[in-house]
Amino acid sequence: MKLLIAYDGSKCAEAAIDDLARAGLPANGSAHVISVAEVFLPPQSSTCGDSQEAASPHVEEMVRRYRERSEEIVAEAAMLARYAESRVRAALPKWSVSSVATSGSPAWEIIDASEKQASELIIVGSQGHSALGRFFLGSISQKVLTEASCSVRVARGRIEVEKGSERIVVGFDGSKGAMAAVDAVAARNWPGGSEVRLIAVSEPVVPSTIGRFVPPIAKMIDEVNVSERRWIEKLSEGALEDLCRSGLTPYLHVRPGNPKHALVEEAERWGADCIFVGANAWGSRLERTLIGSTSAAVAARAHCSVEVVRSNSETNRAETAAVKPNGSSG
Repeated sequence: MKLLIAYDGSKCAEAAIDDLARAGLPANGSAHVISVAEVFLPPQSSTCGDSQEAASPHVEEMVRRYRERSEEIVAEAAMLARYAESRVRAALPKWSVSSVATSGSPAWEIIDASEKQASELIIVGSQGHSALGRFFLGSISQKVLTEASCSVRVARGRIEVEKGSERIVVGFDGSKGAMAAVDAVAARNWPGGSEVRLIAVSEPVVPSTIGRFVPPIAKMIDEVNVSERRWIEKLSEGALEDLCRSGLTPYLHVRPGNPKHALVEEAERWGADCIFVGANAWGSRLERTLIGSTSAAVAARAHCSVEVVRSNSETNRAETAAVKPNGSSG
């Protein structure tokens, strides 16, 4: 497994490293730490007067000072990266761990590094240091979550220190993304006694005011809602079997509501350690933004870590060909 861990020295970044022990990671793998200085170094030639009209001494001095300060910030980022590398080595003693510091836009540098490293999972804190203020999910984490081509784990720390069995929520709707999330959970190395809840959220059909008083309409709507639940239960059978074979104790819970809120509410009510949700790895960035809106909302609101799973392998379980009872596709 290949990890890319973003680190900026913030409490959230520290929590992300602490969270490694609770992510069900395998005994061996490679982890690459990246620290990004949010500065833009001017080219060396900008102080040399390349053009026929040389820059004024005042401008050259300003550029020189800016470059020196920027290089100091990059050096600080390098120190942070080395420190984070040592912490990751302690957390993952059998892993190959490396680190790098760079400058530029943090989100894009992280995404670019993940593509160059062929990372399978990016780990970021829920918020971080930046020139701009943060609200809900930090804008860097939000950008990485939306634009990355691999899975992303938005890590949040826990008060408990001792490692024990885990409680994992998986958002489940029978889609390819949901199946990829199930596969990711099943493939991890969880402590004995860990439990998984597949949370299927459906928005029930509600009759209009007049329809409530028309028995045929009310009965038809009830049948549609019951069929929807049975359809989800049928789709979940294979997922539950896979999780059982991995030594986990899985359950299915179907509830009404909006998944953006329901997944977070169920995870908090149950005291979950992490939420896994699927995302569509195919299509344009715009498509990923639209489809991933639920994932981003869950990552922003959850009290625990959230892992958004993207699969880049066509050999993974194909999207279910089942058709919903009302005749529409899944």
